[in-house]
Amino acid sequence: MANNKKNIKKGNYFTWFYLAIGIALMVLYIYGGNSNSLNKAVDYTKFKEYIAKGYVDKLVVYDNNDAEAYIFPDSAEYIFNKKPAKAGDVAVVTTRVGSAEKFEEFLDKENYKGSIINKEKPQYWSNILVNILPIVLFVGLWIFIMRRMSGGAQGGAGVFNVGKSQAKLFEKDKSDRITFKDVAGQEGAKQEVQEIVDFLKSPQRYTELGGKIPKGALLVGPPGTGKTLLAKAVAGEANVPFFSLSGSDFVEMFVGVGASRVRDLFRQAKEKAPCIIFIDEIDAVGRARGKNPSMGGNDERENTLNQLLTEMDGFGTNSGIIIMAATNRADILDKALLRAGRFDRQIHVDLPDLNERKEVFGVHLRPLKLDESVDVDLLARQTPGFSGADIANVCNEAALIAARRKKKAVDKQDFLDAVDRIVGGLEKKSKVMTNSEKRTIAIHEAGHATLSWFLEHANPLIKVTIVPRGRALGAAWYLPEERQITTKEQMLDEMCAILGGRAAEEIFLGHISTGAMNDLERVTKQAYGMIAYAGMSDKLPNLCYYNNNEYSFQRPYSERTAELIDNEVKELINSQYERAKAMLLERKEGHATLAKVLLENEVIFAEDVEKIFGKRPWASRSEEIFADKAEEKAVESEAEKTTESDNDTQQQ
Repeated sequence: MANNKKNIKKGNYFTWFYLAIGIALMVLYIYGGNSNSLNKAVDYTKFKEYIAKGYVDKLVVYDNNDAEAYIFPDSAEYIFNKKPAKAGDVAVVTTRVGSAEKFEEFLDKENYKGSIINKEKPQYWSNILVNILPIVLFVGLWIFIMRRMSGGAQGGAGVFNVGKSQAKLFEKDKSDRITFKDVAGQEGAKQEVQEIVDFLKSPQRYTELGGKIPKGALLVGPPGTGKTLLAKAVAGEANVPFFSLSGSDFVEMFVGVGASRVRDLFRQAKEKAPCIIFIDEIDAVGRARGKNPSMGGNDERENTLNQLLTEMDGFGTNSGIIIMAATNRADILDKALLRAGRFDRQIHVDLPDLNERKEVFGVHLRPLKLDESVDVDLLARQTPGFSGADIANVCNEAALIAARRKKKAVDKQDFLDAVDRIVGGLEKKSKVMTNSEKRTIAIHEAGHATLSWFLEHANPLIKVTIVPRGRALGAAWYLPEERQITTKEQMLDEMCAILGGRAAEEIFLGHISTGAMNDLERVTKQAYGMIAYAGMSDKLPNLCYYNNNEYSFQRPYSERTAELIDNEVKELINSQYERAKAMLLERKEGHATLAKVLLENEVIFAEDVEKIFGKRPWASRSEEIFADKAEEKAVESEAEKTTESDNDTQQQ
């Protein structure tokens, strides 16, 4: 360290020395003085005396009344007591004249015959600025550009470091590392990656038997399901270095940069092996070759992908390096990337089911101050289809709502309001609506609620409101059943319930409105899916026209088949619409009562519907699951009480 400080000081001294020399040379250049010239400043009286005696050869008068008198070489000896050393040297006497007019009168009086030159006084500092400032600015701009291009002292992503890897390195043995305890649910995915963790912890157990660990694992799933979190947990559990970057980090405007970054990434990884490389959103660089919509003849993405394929399974050996990647578009990835030896395994990280959502809530509820009224089972049931990120958002939104209401703890109502806020949007009670519009919305929403109550496979009702939320004038919350497969009967019941709002408007109001636009859109998409994809048509049975090629400009069926699909969709929707109207006519008194209550209260719950129509004749699958779990808990608690009573008897 001492030697380094000495070197730094020496470097500073030399810098200042060179700077002083440069300034001196610059001053000499600007002033351009001759060291052998004679120069003397005198008062005005002496100056006039020299003119009167005829010593002056030439006068230079400046605009600020300064004057210079160039003395004859022969006369210089009388003023300076010496002559100029050589030819070309000059002798100059300077003074300041009082008034230019009086000085001219003096010259006329003395019959001065020498030359008189009028000049502007040179501004030396302005000369310095004019001559030196552009150079300084140019040098400063050049240094700034060079530092930006080289990424500064830290070696950032500049032109000279453009081929370097942009991966962030998370070292091992960190106290804040993520483990499987931080990943709730996803038991299947965690079981898949557990083998990778075991190999990184004790590789000899596998290599002794001649086995090889998979080189790569591809995490596939919808956004927000925890793919990145799971990859970090693998690195945390194995306690190895973790390189994290995005697929777009490879892509740059310069040709060949992506391939260079791939090489540099694997070079760094070899130095840290055993380690994990995690590439998030790999579809940005791993798109199937030849299907890229860009029109470039030499696509940089393809070059980067080729280099990635070579590094993953080429002639070089990357022992101890495991590559994990995440995407939600595995269908567009290049097949060479998915083959065995590169990404050997595809691990599906799906949306959490009922029990997994409960575990996820348990993780995100830890930092919150909760009220005793919070029921995690109810929250898990209220959030079907939510990802882990959505559940985290619900917990955060509930805490914000509780803080806004100045509560000491987050209670059940805060969570319900948070779910409503995320699903339906913010309430807009200030939106002005006429009584006629409110009645139309109430009848529309009551139609949905009535049919969903009596249809076996329709989603059970939770809450209906006619308070505007987001862009919707009314909203209804249902509890969808979590099915692995869906039958035709279930889809038809759902379509019938969705069409209940439009059917109620036509029957009980005599006119229809634009409030059913979203319902019609959902029904149309579902009907086309049933006919064209699921093969649920009587005239087109067992046929699927789904085309996985996203860049195809041709439909996989003829115009006649397209017309047949359209007719089948129309017949399917019309049949369910007539079914909805028939069911509403059978229960028009109950529907009218429900619409009246909705107009008065603006919000109704499943309990209010049960008071009007009686208990729902169909129990949902989730209700059955929770009923079974409640019975199991009751049996366990009874067994615990029996055990405690037996222990008390023995002690007595």
